[in-house]
Amino acid sequence: MNYADRLQSSIERCGNACLVGIDPHLELLPPEYADVRDARRPRAERARRLALFCREVIDVVGGKVAAIKPQSAFFEVLGADGVAAWETVVSDAHAAGLLVIGDVKRGDIATTAAAYATAFLEGTGPDDAPSLCDAVTLNPFLGSDSVEPFLDACSRTGKGLYLLVRTSNKGSADFQRHGSPELSHLVADKVVQWGSKLMGASGWSSVGAVVGATHGAELRDFRARMPRTPFLLPGYGAQGASAHDVLGALEFSANGAPCGALVNSSRGITFAWRDKVHAGKHWKDATRDSLDTMIAEIGSALSALR
Repeated sequence: MNYADRLQSSIERCGNACLVGIDPHLELLPPEYADVRDARRPRAERARRLALFCREVIDVVGGKVAAIKPQSAFFEVLGADGVAAWETVVSDAHAAGLLVIGDVKRGDIATTAAAYATAFLEGTGPDDAPSLCDAVTLNPFLGSDSVEPFLDACSRTGKGLYLLVRTSNKGSADFQRHGSPELSHLVADKVVQWGSKLMGASGWSSVGAVVGATHGAELRDFRARMPRTPFLLPGYGAQGASAHDVLGALEFSANGAPCGALVNSSRGITFAWRDKVHAGKHWKDATRDSLDTMIAEIGSALSALR
């Protein structure tokens, strides 16, 4: 089964299109994990504790959502020990029945791109399997030869990709909206082309697009341009996008489950304890309640499409 089909199966199992991003900013960790910020402590111990925090997040969200999206940079700040923590977190997520979208945003050419694909999607031996991602995010700015090694890896392994098309950050318009046709549209057209050979039985491709939920007014145009491309929608919650902003990207499967996109929230879920709305709660209770609210809000908004 390819990534697109496994993703849709997971969405139907949990009944929602929510995605939890795990971006473990050291400075935002709850008080009981303050030791991870202490540069005087051994790095290996700090990395082990970081992995423990992420495992506790996985325990809270497992069974509620289809996938998590760990951001590699926040592990890499702890060097080789952080990379080991990353692999532990990916393995823990798989053990909890979650798909893992590695937010790595790699982009390079030829053998270097192939090495990245091996590192995150294929591995070099059977022992690597639990710590490999089900999909990764990529920056396609270097062109087709930076993406083809990943496409080849996906063909061999049944894994998936999400290409940056229209990102949620404020500066995204500097380049992505430049030109006529604008750059984001050119990339979107290439995503459709690249994904045409990796279609699943679900009718969706395993090559997806990252399109910011913060650009809600543009989502319907991107959906029309990429009709069978799964979207990854960052920007919900902490970056200001609402449940109604994402409706242009979502559809319903024949089974009545949402399909076509995953709506991501990172800080708004994992660090919900910092929000005054959750004042006085244990951080895990705040995370659980925040995720439940997100699921309910998006579900309520989607009901209007039926």
